[in-house]
Amino acid sequence: MKTRLREAIHPLQIGSVRLDNNLIFAPMAGVSDPPFRLLCHEQGAGLVCMEMISAKALYYHNKKTKDLMQTTAEERPVSLQLFGSDADCMAQMTAEIEDGPFDILDINMGCPVPKIVKGGDGSALMKQPRLVEEIVTKCVRATKKPVTVKIRKGFDEEHCNAVEIAKIIEASGAAAVAVHGRTREQYYSGEADWEIIRRVKEAVAIPVIGNGDITSVAAVAAMYERTGCDGFMIARAAQGNPWIFAQILHEAETDEPLLKPSAKEVSDMVLRHARMQIDLRGEFLGIRQMRKHASWYISGYPGAARLRGRINEVESYAELEALFS
Repeated sequence: MKTRLREAIHPLQIGSVRLDNNLIFAPMAGVSDPPFRLLCHEQGAGLVCMEMISAKALYYHNKKTKDLMQTTAEERPVSLQLFGSDADCMAQMTAEIEDGPFDILDINMGCPVPKIVKGGDGSALMKQPRLVEEIVTKCVRATKKPVTVKIRKGFDEEHCNAVEIAKIIEASGAAAVAVHGRTREQYYSGEADWEIIRRVKEAVAIPVIGNGDITSVAAVAAMYERTGCDGFMIARAAQGNPWIFAQILHEAETDEPLLKPSAKEVSDMVLRHARMQIDLRGEFLGIRQMRKHASWYISGYPGAARLRGRINEVESYAELEALFS
């Protein structure tokens, strides 16, 4: 396993962008905001991804959507993820944000949320190969930045067409494809099918990034063993644990595990994260955003259940600091 982990972790070239390593913090709505992206970057993530952004909302100059596009120089390289099913709108918005402070444009074809799928966006695009080709082709032509695409195994078990879609994505000019090993119908339940990631890897020449059930250092080595993928996209396992990137990099380099953060290290991270949220959103919204993060941070530590109840009641930084001092 140690040898495989050492082989698995390496720099990754995505179009014109070279990543220091191939560990990628996934785009997650309500999680992948500037403060947490920066913390993951500091812990070693080679690329961090923004929350997904609606092309139509950008077209109509939605303020909330503009706010989601905030980045800092310290967190880069960063990927901006755009979703939509109108190819011309997607291309137009791609061109309009060309000079924005991001390094890679990612197209979302994997989101399983009902309101997204109902609009024909996200994983609904897995059912429309010709539209996939049109969207990717037009977006690639609209920007000089690398374009990547995130897909799923398929829409459901009867239509597991990730290989077909990945070939279309490659032929349309994309620089990489990320594959989540679940269907849309699975959402995030059950086990991810890493076999489909292997099949996509064998079918295309562009980098293939594996996603799904990367919950530990050992899982990275196991995914590499099973799929030979070029990169690893880490999502829920990073919630409350930005250290996962440092743990993977440390063990790949030294063959020794990195110790779990101490209670003080966790407390210090929670409070720093909270200050960053407050700087971004103000205390009222920042503290409310931190409630879920703080609950994730303490998972697995003694007394977590009791403390979680108190976290959900905090309304100020002073109250949070009192809990974690």
